[in-house]
Amino acid sequence: MNKVILIILAIFLPPVAVFFHKGIGKDFFINILLSLIFFIPGVIHALWLVTR
Repeated sequence: MNKVILIILAIFLPPVAVFFHKGIGKDFFINILLSLIFFIPGVIHALWLVTR
């Protein structure tokens, strides 16, 4: 998927961006947990994974 689209998804829907980039795995579940606790850590985690 295009990196720009993944970055936009990471800002608005972090778990979806992680799913498209990495698939279902530990990173996906970590991101869901971070997004449920508070939205900003989920965004940071997703941006870190997508741009890494």
